Amino acid sequence: MERKIYLDNAATTYVSSEVLNEMLPCYNILYGNPSSLHSFGREAEAIVDRARDRIASAINAKSSNEIYFTSGGTEADNWAIKGIAHAYESKGKHIVVSAIEHHAILDSCAELEKEGYEVSYVPVNPDGLVNIAELIHAIRRDTTLVSVMAVNNEVGTIQNIKTIGKLCHDFNVIFHTDAVQAIGALKLDVQDMEIDVMSISGHKIYGPKGIGALYVRNGIKIDSIISGGSQERNKRGGTLNVPSIAGLGKAVESANKNLSENQQKYRILRKYFLSKLAENVEHYQLNGHAHQRVQNILNISFYGIEGESILMLLDLKGIAVSTGSACTSKSLLPSHVLKAMGIADEVAQGSIRFSFGKNTSKADIDIAVAELAKIVTKLRSISPLQAGRF
Repeated sequence: MERKIYLDNAATTYVSSEVLNEMLPCYNILYGNPSSLHSFGREAEAIVDRARDRIASAINAKSSNEIYFTSGGTEADNWAIKGIAHAYESKGKHIVVSAIEHHAILDSCAELEKEGYEVSYVPVNPDGLVNIAELIHAIRRDTTLVSVMAVNNEVGTIQNIKTIGKLCHDFNVIFHTDAVQAIGALKLDVQDMEIDVMSISGHKIYGPKGIGALYVRNGIKIDSIISGGSQERNKRGGTLNVPSIAGLGKAVESANKNLSENQQKYRILRKYFLSKLAENVEHYQLNGHAHQRVQNILNISFYGIEGESILMLLDLKGIAVSTGSACTSKSLLPSHVLKAMGIADEVAQGSIRFSFGKNTSKADIDIAVAELAKIVTKLRSISPLQAGRF
């Protein structure tokens, strides 16, 4: 059987055995509804409370009641943007976000614009870093919220979150960060980084899909976007997904505990991948900041060819990669992130995201780069765009 190699961990990860073991009893032993008053319900509620405590501890929240469970990062982002915008409408109807946010943020802002809100989209430099001077210029008296993602999911650039958090508080503006790609890759401290609201997700850190959380600092107002029950302290209706919540709590705790060890491994793999790539392939560029980045994401543009073609041919060899965010992978449009960084469309179209995980080995990289080199050579031989032109 052909060896399969998974280099798309930024899209999703498998559920680890320790997380799965945490979840399994919740399906057929401790299966009560945490909103029920009887012993079955109380057992389930204790599981939920433990997960809330684990997450609060990992991000240094002051209280576990600042953690609200959601169906994932997308819902958490939607809730943060719309819930805060509506809660503070009396102060103003202006929001500031970066130009490279996840579509969960950008599409939420587009919906608010239809309601009469104004949104300022702050540009980034060629490394993918938010322009702080432009951010300062964008904030106005009627600005209620600034949202800047901690780590970009396509190129891996780490934003200056602590600086942005302090800046927002200097201007008396609420600061939200999408930390879906940052959790498990950075030490997230909502006190030190002056984060008011933060979105996280389970399936990027070896937890289950369909579960996430929103941290909301006590004292911050946020309107509900899901009605129909008194769950989550009357903020989000719906029966709690106890198995996945248990899994998320364990995944966050484990990711935080093993952060340094995992990042060191990814640092070694990243360096090895780039050295092998340099030995075997010509005419490409690394997108994102060279140093201020997470270690497990590499976004590379191969000149003169289409990234989709590379992806499909690698897939035929059992090697999984992506052309950017999994949420927009079926779109043929150039990445909005790469465009915002000033990368030409024809270069952006040739981009591939390689992302490493716990099971990635140097042997995997050897095979992947060897196949990649053959594919790039083949595609360039039939491409109307000649690599030598770049």
